[in-house]
Amino acid sequence: MSDDAAVVGRRIAFPEHYWDDLQVGDVLASTGITITEAHLVSWAGLTGDIVEFHINKDFAAGTPFGERIGHGPLTLSVALGLTTQTGYFSKVVAWLGLDAVRASKPVLIGDTIRAEATVRETRPTRKAGNGVWSLDYQVLNQRDETVMTFTSGFLVAMRPE
Repeated sequence: MSDDAAVVGRRIAFPEHYWDDLQVGDVLASTGITITEAHLVSWAGLTGDIVEFHINKDFAAGTPFGERIGHGPLTLSVALGLTTQTGYFSKVVAWLGLDAVRASKPVLIGDTIRAEATVRETRPTRKAGNGVWSLDYQVLNQRDETVMTFTSGFLVAMRPE
C-alpha cells in the first residue's frame, strides 16, 4: 500500500479556534473580492436598498462620484464575511454588534476589497467558558486605501479545560 492510499478518507476541516487563540494586537487578514454590478443589484434586491446612485448607471453619472458606488452596508457585510473565512470564527457563540462605522471612500464596481481585523480587546465574561473579542476592522481597496472602518464584538467559547 502506498503512502497516498493511507490518507484516503481523512476528514479535513477548518481548525477549531477558541477565544484563547487570539490576543490583543493580532491581525486577521482576509483575501480580497472584486465588487461587481451583480453584487450591487443582488444587494439592492435582497435588502430593498434601492437607491439610484447604486443601481442606475445614468443617474449615477450625474453624481459627484460619476458612477455607481457600492452600498455601505454591502461593504460592511462583505468585510465581515471575508474575515469569517480566515477560520477564526468557528467557536463564536454570538455576534455582539457594531460600533463606529465610518465609510471614508466609495467602493466602485471593479474595486477589490479586503479586510484586516485587529484584536482590540480580549476579556473573559462573568459566565464561565466564554470570552469577548473586540475587533477593529479596516476595509481596504486594491490601492491599499481605507474605504471603511468599524469595530465589532463577538462572544466566543473558551478552550475546554
